[in-house]
Amino acid sequence: MSTTPRTPRSALFLGATLLTATVALYMALVAFGNITDFGTNQQFVRHVLAMDTTFKDDDLMWRAVTSKGLQDAAYIAIIVWETLAALVLVYGTWLWARRDQDRARRFSTYGLVMVMLLFGAGFIAIGGEWFSMWQSKDWNGLDAATRAFLFSGVVLLVINLPFGQPGKQSAT
Repeated sequence: MSTTPRTPRSALFLGATLLTATVALYMALVAFGNITDFGTNQQFVRHVLAMDTTFKDDDLMWRAVTSKGLQDAAYIAIIVWETLAALVLVYGTWLWARRDQDRARRFSTYGLVMVMLLFGAGFIAIGGEWFSMWQSKDWNGLDAATRAFLFSGVVLLVINLPFGQPGKQSAT
């Protein structure tokens, strides 16, 4: 029977566990909210993609996606990605709790990168710049996306710090 290598508990290890759990909880709540209150953020995605509340610049408006089917497909893809990221982070949290540091770090990194891609590439870059979400007073989610991106990035840094004992070099 194979046993999982155990890592001694440290404040940093506990911090990595709890911070991963926090992002997992956040993503689970975001996905749950989008599933149970589908219409609210569906409207958000539709307005951002349609660019109907941005400056009416002909040089930009060709980018607009006005097909409700494509808009809804994009929204469903976002929800699926959020749900998968939440599940990966829950698994990472479980691995931290089991003190399986190497696998916990790996899966937490996967989940956090998924969150950062969603909020960084998806909402900040594509939504904010390609679809000019920054121009909208009513449908601008850049502040929330930036908060989620930065928080996930900080957690990514924390979980990848070496967890050695004080005064000793860590092998990881």
